[in-house]
Amino acid sequence: MRLILLLAAPLLLGGCLARTAVDIVTLPVKAVSAGVDAATTSQSEADERRGREMREEEERLGREARHREREQQRRAREQQEEEEEAAEPSS
Repeated sequence: MRLILLLAAPLLLGGCLARTAVDIVTLPVKAVSAGVDAATTSQSEADERRGREMREEEERLGREARHREREQQRRAREQQEEEEEAAEPSS
């Protein structure tokens, strides 16, 4: 019984040892490639970032334009009220 287990052990463990050896050998390559991926930007990522920046800029400009429009309307309303008060005869 022991003889069979001893003869079968290298066959059964060979895959595990080979897989471990491959993992150890490829680990530095995987680490370097992950670092390169993190350090570089693909064209699609750059396009997405630029599109996001443009959209955020347009949103900011839109908010500023709405704010200016509200301020102009408020000033026009105040000016009209002042003119109406000045046009009313004093009692």
